[in-house]
Amino acid sequence: MVVDELRDKPSQLKFVRVAQMLLFSNALCDPPLGQTTIVKSDQDSIKFTVLLESSKSFPEQNWEAVLWHNGHESREWKELALQETRVSERPLAIESNSRPQVYRRWYSVILNRPSNLEPIQFTLKYRLSFYDTWRWVNEHSNLTDGELYFQPKTPPKDLVNYLKDFSPDLSVDPVESETPHTQLWVLTSPVKAAEGKASGYTDTSLGVPRSFSRWFSLVRIWSPWLAPRHGQGQFSPHEDAVLSSFLRMDGLHLVLLAISGIDQVLTVFKPDSDGNVIAHSRNDSLKTGQARTLAAVGSTFNAALAAVMYHARKVVRGYDTMNQDVKEEMETALEKDVKAEWMENWYDGLTYCTWNALGQDLHEQKIFDALEILKEKGIQITNLIIDDNWQSLDNQGQSQFQRGWTDFEANKEGFPNGLKHTATTIRDKHPNIQHIAVWHALLGYWGAVSPAGNIAKNYRTRTVGKSKGLTEGTMTVVDEEDVPRMYDDFYKFLLASGIDSVKTDAQFFLDVMDDADDRRDLIKTYQDAWTIASLRYFSIKAISCMSQIPQILFHSQLPTNKPCLMVRNSDDFFPDVPSSHPFHIFTNALTSLLTSHLNVLPDWDMFQTSHPYSSFHGAARCISGGPIYITDTPGQHSLPLINSMTAPTIRSTTRILRPNTIGKCIEAGVYVPYESLRFLKIGTYHTGSSTSYGVSILGIFNLSEQALTELIPLRDFDGVKPEREYIIRAHPSGDISPPMSLDSDFPVVELALDTKGWNILTAYPLYSVPNNAEETWTDVAVLGLVGKMTGAAAVVGTRGFEGRDIGGLKMSVVVKALGVLGIYISTLPPSSVLHEHTMVLIHNLPVPAHTVKVADGNGKVLEIDIETAWREMGMQAGWGNEVEIQIIVR
Repeated sequence: MVVDELRDKPSQLKFVRVAQMLLFSNALCDPPLGQTTIVKSDQDSIKFTVLLESSKSFPEQNWEAVLWHNGHESREWKELALQETRVSERPLAIESNSRPQVYRRWYSVILNRPSNLEPIQFTLKYRLSFYDTWRWVNEHSNLTDGELYFQPKTPPKDLVNYLKDFSPDLSVDPVESETPHTQLWVLTSPVKAAEGKASGYTDTSLGVPRSFSRWFSLVRIWSPWLAPRHGQGQFSPHEDAVLSSFLRMDGLHLVLLAISGIDQVLTVFKPDSDGNVIAHSRNDSLKTGQARTLAAVGSTFNAALAAVMYHARKVVRGYDTMNQDVKEEMETALEKDVKAEWMENWYDGLTYCTWNALGQDLHEQKIFDALEILKEKGIQITNLIIDDNWQSLDNQGQSQFQRGWTDFEANKEGFPNGLKHTATTIRDKHPNIQHIAVWHALLGYWGAVSPAGNIAKNYRTRTVGKSKGLTEGTMTVVDEEDVPRMYDDFYKFLLASGIDSVKTDAQFFLDVMDDADDRRDLIKTYQDAWTIASLRYFSIKAISCMSQIPQILFHSQLPTNKPCLMVRNSDDFFPDVPSSHPFHIFTNALTSLLTSHLNVLPDWDMFQTSHPYSSFHGAARCISGGPIYITDTPGQHSLPLINSMTAPTIRSTTRILRPNTIGKCIEAGVYVPYESLRFLKIGTYHTGSSTSYGVSILGIFNLSEQALTELIPLRDFDGVKPEREYIIRAHPSGDISPPMSLDSDFPVVELALDTKGWNILTAYPLYSVPNNAEETWTDVAVLGLVGKMTGAAAVVGTRGFEGRDIGGLKMSVVVKALGVLGIYISTLPPSSVLHEHTMVLIHNLPVPAHTVKVADGNGKVLEIDIETAWREMGMQAGWGNEVEIQIIVR
């Protein structure tokens, strides 16, 4: 019977034509079309997995499908027939809301590794019968051919095999890499000295990268921020790059990193008209300087990137200019001064920021009112950021860049009783708020310091020129010798006023200074003074913002001689600019490739929970591994979204569920441009306090303006091991895949997403436990808190997984937050007899029976409502912050 796909009723179609069937069909492939797939040197063949879909508005048909490729010695295009495979358990298909019902048929074929290692191109075509015309996938999907690059067993050894025609002024020194299976070179060249107030500039050619097809760069999209750029063919970014990578046609990756901040030299990459990579260097020193660039080659982008980043840290450490007193204070902070509860609250507490929420006309009553509304809604925040517009400033009514900071105390108009009164009132009325931060610019304000205010009267100042652009002109700043004293006094005042944390913004103004002597005197001075003052008074509770200038990246954020700092990872969340939201997530995912190697916790910025892109942003923040800030207009909150990102604790606080690995674009997506019709995939990994628990999490986002469908292979998940079996669970649907391994027939999940669509897939390793019966096993996986975006991050560890010796399954799970705990058990008893065979305990006490059940829609998932059980059992928190749940199934 023909079925109407939208109404599940018999269709009115009486005559079905082949052309109609083809029109409503679709093909998906892994390895994917429109992308390059790298074949490792030890991989003898490539398995192609193909899914053909056809609309249920038409009768189901047998399809003929072929792989069309040029992987022959002659490089002629020929076909390779795909073989249909019947599977007992079909791969998981996660549908979008708008997608019609379809039939699915799975095909596969093996393509052997050719002896000629030139790249292979491929596509797909299919038809109903021998007499019908072929339907080419490319013509109907807007995707180009797929490509296979074959890595050599022995990579070329010398840099001239990767860069050609580099400058004779360039010194090339091979050095030992700390990353296995990579090669590393240090490239140096002289840079002209500054003369008077004029910096010295030198351009040195690193040559043209050889035999590459695609490039990726992190560029200075403007002074404060990095952003990704992509291209094919000639290297041609429009902005200065800090990091550039080249995918070669032998599957190797050449990564170049420009080091800055040593001996007053700033270096970036520019292209010339011939595609040469130019090291463009600026020297603020009166002595001839040295440009330093690192080059690495590896079989993966991440390995080559790690090679340059590890060595950059060694290079920076060797040129450390910080005085001994500052070093010792940092070491003390690193060893003793970071309290565990501060880290938990600051990193893992839900934060509210006033910026987009309350507008620029800020006063304390607005803050009080907003906090009362949060309280009424049951939204329990841990941290509060009082953003811009609380300070005392001059030039009322002028642009922010024309206004200067006059006094430590808050402005009288908005805070008539002073900052201390505001902080004290907040703490008295809202004891759940553990930390209150205030915003300020690194130089004081956007216009730095008012020449007529108390700051200028109490500290020596100087007038500095700014480079042309948005902020050109002059500004007054506290001078070199008084910067440490000013910061010490300011932060002492804040702490006495009840402020115990800061968001220090506009740090890029250090690089906006135009004259060499100002840059020479002030760039490092301000960095070091702020770092030591924030550690001295606030420990880790500081946010560095608009600070992605190269000098700060390498001098302040790369070294590991101080506690990890929270650093904004991208340009702002712009609620009223629809096109900015997908690019915001894309930028953060790609920028995190670099910032995950810094001694920082990347901050993907605040967002609003009641917004067309709210869950899109929320999902990205959850997998980022960083903090979560909301900036909701008072009363405009999405409680379901907030609840999916957070969980209550046994101490009546709220915490975010943050994976302990930084989320970043997966390896396969590094060279995929923003405009491509491909999903953005952001990978992270979470482990418990021991190695007993580890899961891989993949956030997937449709950035395009049309619905997309892709096959998501198991290999896209970080940390997946060939010898293990996994299940993949989708959020928000809760669907679970059949068990699979990398060697399964179809180790993939099909995912369809509408525009603005997202999904979070989590791969859980299965633990096999022997049953009473011989040769039978139970597969078990701990899912974490279901209903949460990253509920696996609530799991601290697992113990047990005993089986045959006790006559059943016995295990324990330790969690750090409350909610509904999910356990996958392949032999779980049905609901009708569940309680006869199952016992659940919290801290050795049995939980109420109604808090334990088989999950709706999946008979293999046991759900334990530990939040309800904890409350009804009258449990109290002891010395710890965790809950242990014991599960016995017989």
